[in-house]
Amino acid sequence: MSDLGSLGRRIAERRESLGLTREELATRAGVEAAYIGYLEEQSGAAARETAAKLAAALDATVRELLDEAPAGAGAAAPGADLVELDEKECLRLISPGGVGRIAFEGRYGLTVLPVNYRLSDVGAIVFRTTPGGTTDADLRTGMEGVEYKVAFEVDSVEELTGGGWSVLVQGSLHHVTDEEEAAVAATGVQPWAGGDRRQYLRITPSRVTGRRITTD
Repeated sequence: MSDLGSLGRRIAERRESLGLTREELATRAGVEAAYIGYLEEQSGAAARETAAKLAAALDATVRELLDEAPAGAGAAAPGADLVELDEKECLRLISPGGVGRIAFEGRYGLTVLPVNYRLSDVGAIVFRTTPGGTTDADLRTGMEGVEYKVAFEVDSVEELTGGGWSVLVQGSLHHVTDEEEAAVAATGVQPWAGGDRRQYLRITPSRVTGRRITTD
């Protein structure tokens, strides 16, 4: 059920690329056209919303109801191959924004944290944090013009196909000042976590690499 939205989207994209109507696809597949429509019109968010309502009624969690395993726990696909991605393709893949992971050397050692991010119009990673929080306090050098180097990773795992991709951005992290805030605020980045997260942080890439797992 958690993959219903992405499955429906892929069905619709493939059907349209072949120039087929829902009725024609249903005839080919031996299923009802209404079922094809149901699959294509479901979104992942709608599927999870339904699961959340059912889980509450059944005194269960969404994870229990969907029997979700950690991403990538399935078997490798036959004929899988790992290919390198160029910088242009990497930036294209991460351009929609979403959730990424920032890695840095903090006061308690190596630290990796998930954050909601957006990509600015100049290709910088932008996210927000709590003033004085971990990703704020730990990443201030105390010296003007001197910034910490960090890594930022984004990935996508396709459980149904056994494929996916990952992108690694390395660069310097900048604490956005009040004068600079308008430019990064235009990205519209919104953290899922509540609380006061008015401090904008910006990672300017110095190196962008990526890999994709392709399948037959």
